[in-house]
Amino acid sequence: MVIIDGDVDDPKAQAWMKSVTDGVAAAKGELHGKIDWWGKRQFAYPIEKKPAGYYLVAEIVAAPGSLDELERTLRLADDVVRHKLIRLPEAEAERRGMAVTAA
Repeated sequence: MVIIDGDVDDPKAQAWMKSVTDGVAAAKGELHGKIDWWGKRQFAYPIEKKPAGYYLVAEIVAAPGSLDELERTLRLADDVVRHKLIRLPEAEAERRGMAVTAA
């Protein structure tokens, strides 16, 4: 999940979907489905004195450690308020059809 600053223009915020897609491709990973664009949402509490932000959620299949550069990019970006990469447990990944089989 990535939360982009709510003060950014909508097209610039949506451009982050391309940035995430490019970062996944560079890591030799793949998106599982499409990126889920939630649009602009109010925060439950102000984050960095901002009342709202744009949310996007992506399910990614990639090798362990391969998304380090994408995470670094998100951490350093001024437009990104928060981001979180979560590794699913094997059973949940398999249930969602995202399990990577050893070749």
